[in-house]
Amino acid sequence: MTTPIRTPLPSTFYVANTMEIFERLAWYGFFTLSSLYMTSPAHQGGLGFSEQERGLLQGMIPFFLYLFPVLTGALADRYGYRKMFLIAYAIMCPSYFLLGQVSSFSGFFIAFMGVAIGAACFKPVVTGTVARTTDHTNRGLGFGIFYMMVNVGGFLGPFIAGYVRAISWDWVFIMSAIWIGINFIPALFFYHEPTNPHQQRGKSLSQVFRDIQEVLGNARFALLFFGTLVILLSYGAKWISGEQCLTIYLVWFSLHMIWNALAKSDKQLPWYLQKIALGNKPFVIYLLILSGFWMVYQQIFITLPIYIRDFVDTSDLVAMLAPWPGLLDFFAPVDITLLGDELLGTAKAYGAGSLSLSDAYFDLVHAKVMIPREELGEALGIIAQAPELASQYAQQFALQYRQINPEYLIGLNFLSIVLMQVMVSRIAERFSPLPVLVAGTLILGLGTALGGLAHGILMGGAMVLTSILVFSIGEMVASPKSQEYVASFAPQDKKAMFMGYYFVSSAIGFLLAGPLSGYLYAEIAKGANQPALMWYIIGGFGLLAAIGLVLFHRIGAKQALSPAQPNALGAQS
Repeated sequence: MTTPIRTPLPSTFYVANTMEIFERLAWYGFFTLSSLYMTSPAHQGGLGFSEQERGLLQGMIPFFLYLFPVLTGALADRYGYRKMFLIAYAIMCPSYFLLGQVSSFSGFFIAFMGVAIGAACFKPVVTGTVARTTDHTNRGLGFGIFYMMVNVGGFLGPFIAGYVRAISWDWVFIMSAIWIGINFIPALFFYHEPTNPHQQRGKSLSQVFRDIQEVLGNARFALLFFGTLVILLSYGAKWISGEQCLTIYLVWFSLHMIWNALAKSDKQLPWYLQKIALGNKPFVIYLLILSGFWMVYQQIFITLPIYIRDFVDTSDLVAMLAPWPGLLDFFAPVDITLLGDELLGTAKAYGAGSLSLSDAYFDLVHAKVMIPREELGEALGIIAQAPELASQYAQQFALQYRQINPEYLIGLNFLSIVLMQVMVSRIAERFSPLPVLVAGTLILGLGTALGGLAHGILMGGAMVLTSILVFSIGEMVASPKSQEYVASFAPQDKKAMFMGYYFVSSAIGFLLAGPLSGYLYAEIAKGANQPALMWYIIGGFGLLAAIGLVLFHRIGAKQALSPAQPNALGAQS
């Protein structure tokens, strides 16, 4: 048996991967630090948003980012990939810059949505380029290189952003804008269109909407879904109370049920005269279950950074870096002047009785120190009486209680994938998709639960790194198989179309992850002072997702098979 000769990868493939690195530098340089930025006090350069506001933004905006490619991909096929790249950069570059210039919730929302729209234009085009510049002899290699470039950008982005935020938070967003600006050069001068838009027009938008109805559901279903989404997010943002949320939803749902009773099942009628209808029910159910996986996955970026900042003592890692002062200053920088000013202002408020010791502690963790509360209370009392001692205490606390920047620890996730993904994939490919997907989901849940053990122990830094490593192994095991499993029950003649809608599960996962993070962090981690319980709850959702996948395989996936495919899942059972 002869081994087929692998087709060389063209230059356009490498140009697209280069642009992917810079786009990921911009996104992860911002997004990994977004929780820290949004919840940092305004006088320290942050936005001072509440946990609920943070969660709402981190849920709603990425939801649209992962949903819009359904439309932007169709536009790219019709009007050309290069044009869509340039449009994406023209939107993202100023949007990233504006993120650092606005301070209101509405202003940040608009700028963040600009980033999402630009990224939604970019995503289907870069993956489409990889798909069109590879063939059956090199496609596996091509997508492997692409996945590695994603994680190279994901690894370097937070490190560079973490370094420049020591200068100013503004520089985080300036750097993201610069990375996107650099991408204009390869797009304009080195990128060659992989398809002729005049010969290959792609799908019209009307056909795209018909596909959406076939796969996901009709317009009535979309209206019910998005209306429910607005109600739940309004509650998550604390715009309405729990009782108001329940009342509004009951009215909303009842109106739709009455409307549905008067409607008809005829798909030829105008949308408002049709009954609510799901598309491919097993596929929709699978996406909903898988969204639980992505909901847990996203917590490493939106919850873990602020959890490390507020609750994890990383002094064990600081001690390991002590023999190398240069590395220590990079990984655990402390601005002595800022810390002195914070101690002075906190001491005045604490001495006046307007600030509790707990609030004083949480104010000072933003200055990258974690001072034991008893010692902090004693120091604040002394500084209130002798303000000139604030600088002396700042130097002492910076030496004794400095902490590693959270974004540097998160970088282990990307680094481990770059180093281990090939090995993990080779092991996983020996098994059928479902057991691997379930095992990966369980490992992911275990990794998040382990994060809860990092609070209140001497080796907090080592434990949180262990948690991230276990989490990353779960991601490496499950993420590729989650796509492969779709092919096992998608209709034979529509596998490509179903794969195109796979990322809807990521969109829904983001949508759930943000509000969940905001609620658990505000009410459980800080409100009830039970940060470990928060992670156990998140890990529990991973367990529920794994159970859901098993039940779906036994019931839902088999229902999706046609009579002509009775044994299609036999090897996976």
